[in-house]
Amino acid sequence: MVAVRDTVAISRRNLRRLGRAPNLLLLSLTTGVLFVLLFRYVFGGAIRTPGISYADYLMPGAFILTVTASAVTTTGVGFAEDLASGAIDRFRSLPIARSAVLSARMLSDAVRLLLLIALMTAVGFAVGFRIHTGIGPALAGLALTIAIAMAFSWAMLYLALASGTAEATQAAGQTLMFLLTFLSSAFVPLATMPGWLQAIAHANPVTYAVDALRAPLVGGPRPGRCCSPWPVRQAWSWCSPRWRSAATGADRGSVPWSRPQTWRWRA
Repeated sequence: MVAVRDTVAISRRNLRRLGRAPNLLLLSLTTGVLFVLLFRYVFGGAIRTPGISYADYLMPGAFILTVTASAVTTTGVGFAEDLASGAIDRFRSLPIARSAVLSARMLSDAVRLLLLIALMTAVGFAVGFRIHTGIGPALAGLALTIAIAMAFSWAMLYLALASGTAEATQAAGQTLMFLLTFLSSAFVPLATMPGWLQAIAHANPVTYAVDALRAPLVGGPRPGRCCSPWPVRQAWSWCSPRWRSAATGADRGSVPWSRPQTWRWRA
């Protein structure tokens, strides 16, 4: 109960901080909206999506792009700024659960993502997107989007711990975000790509995330065996010791590519 109370308290602090810097929220939303308008009205006429309108094909990928951009600009950069400003040191000196800092970041991000998804849904309906499967599958798609966003947010937290500065986190995170989203089925069908690029896209986890989201929203095909839980289990088994180390106050030496002088949590 103490950890839950501390998590809620720090989450409120994160949300109040976001209210004082709305540019972070607007930046995440603007990224998604600009790409929706660009692909819908500039490239949409040249992209063929048999059996489905391009607006319906586009929006699941736009949702994924928006939540990944939010993970970079708000989660990763915000946590890196807390590290640099000494806020994490102040939290470390308080009698609170050590896991509450990271858990609160995830909880406040989930609340923020609900707002982003609602705004992106309104934009999608404005450009011709429609949900063809019903309320139940649409809510399942919402839950799936939040789950995908949380996975990217954890990755950005780790990147912030590894890089140590907000600038490095933003640069590396944006590069990773654009590579993952554009080398996938988010905006164009895989069949239109060259053979060598199709092989890369088939190995891209964002392809399976977009296809999995497209199924409950517009009734597209569900991912096959390639989207098994095995990669998730492998990723979690690799990452979870590092999250536990960060949450329990381990020193930063356990994080690769780190700078020890910028990590001041003490055992």
